Amino acid sequence: MSTNTINPDTWVDKYSDYLFNYTIVRVDDREVAQDLVQETFFAGLKSMKNFKGEASERTWLISILKRKIIDYYRKINSNKGKAEVRIKYTSDNETEGDWLEERVADPFDGNAENEIENEELGLAIHNCIGKLPEKQAMIFKMKTIQGFDTEAICNEFDITASNLWVIIHRARTAMAECLEKNWF
Repeated sequence: MSTNTINPDTWVDKYSDYLFNYTIVRVDDREVAQDLVQETFFAGLKSMKNFKGEASERTWLISILKRKIIDYYRKINSNKGKAEVRIKYTSDNETEGDWLEERVADPFDGNAENEIENEELGLAIHNCIGKLPEKQAMIFKMKTIQGFDTEAICNEFDITASNLWVIIHRARTAMAECLEKNWF
């Protein structure tokens, strides 16, 4: 059983600055960042019963916040693909006018292609991670994919934070080179 507990009474004091700084870098809008942090706290309150204590309270809140940021970008990007088309028409010499047509992208258009592409990318990423040295791959997955806290990873592998970032940098560089050869 884990010793990590959850105490929402201290969230604002303990985590609001950290969560805000994490968010502002990703959304570059102060009001949106504040809203996303607030939504994170509300979502955390609603799902407190799901907290298993496998990670620290802060790590758990960050994982909720990451989903909120993704949802934010999905929402603003869902309006892409819309276009207005103004067409001049003349039915006869006396009546002339404009016709405004709004075209909305078909959400099902290209889904099969996107799914295949995502599956291929997933396989390429998995293969590239498999080519990393074992320790580097484990640390890369814990930090980048699973979102573990730096301190937790450092404790797990008995390394310093600066060593962790060197390992992450090397893994990212190797992953970029591998994906460039095997994916692009």
